[in-house]
Amino acid sequence: MLPRKDSPPAATPAKQIDDENDEPDDWDKRIIDTGCSGASSVKRCLAFRPPPRILVRSITSYPTNTPTGKFYKISEEGGLKDELPEIEEREGHIDWSRSFHGLSTEPFSKEITEALMQPLDPEDVEIKPDGIIYLPEIKYRRILNRTFGPGGWGMAPRSATIITDKLVTREYALICQGRLVSVSRGEQAYFDESSIPTSTEGCKSNALMRACKDIGIGSELWDPRFIRKFKEKYTEEKFVEHATTKKKKKISRRKGDPIEYPWKIC
Repeated sequence: MLPRKDSPPAATPAKQIDDENDEPDDWDKRIIDTGCSGASSVKRCLAFRPPPRILVRSITSYPTNTPTGKFYKISEEGGLKDELPEIEEREGHIDWSRSFHGLSTEPFSKEITEALMQPLDPEDVEIKPDGIIYLPEIKYRRILNRTFGPGGWGMAPRSATIITDKLVTREYALICQGRLVSVSRGEQAYFDESSIPTSTEGCKSNALMRACKDIGIGSELWDPRFIRKFKEKYTEEKFVEHATTKKKKKISRRKGDPIEYPWKIC
């Protein structure tokens, strides 16, 4: 009886496989070095050969019970391997991924406190088209550098990077003058896997902005009364139209700022 055209191919005979494996490779040589020197012994040892290593996709799923659904981590084959190392805590060596060293031990000096809690310059505050006001992350870094000096502060990761379908998130600790002052979790959206490295930097900056609330930097931005007064004095809302799709919407901007292409005022 002839096989049907759509039938799967017949399995390769075991003898043919053995013949193809007659030429010793690195695995065979390691077997021979361990004492399986006879031909029959080699054949028996080959039965325990591990399966070939197959590279998986750069993102491997790990299901969780969180509302966001599945979480993802970049596998070793994908290149992002940022699990935190185990550090032995001893004098002069602190594992910032676990330690709370220096937290709430004493307040900063009066000069440092005044520098951190100085009112924001309205010219430094920006507004997003959706009406959310914010301080650019570089301004936080400049305040920390003026207050503690470059090298006098830093961000220490407290977890591995977690990547969901659309989001990158990681926990960081803000360290100032050798003591932990705040712990926060940053997040950053991304659109495709090629932008994940850039999103990890955005995630770190987001964690920095959140951590700075605890030491007084830009705390006004979370004050509803400040937000209302700032918007009333410095911002305005305009209806705009997309140059190609003709879609219309209302956006917020600082008074006097231009409307950027592809939007134009209706």
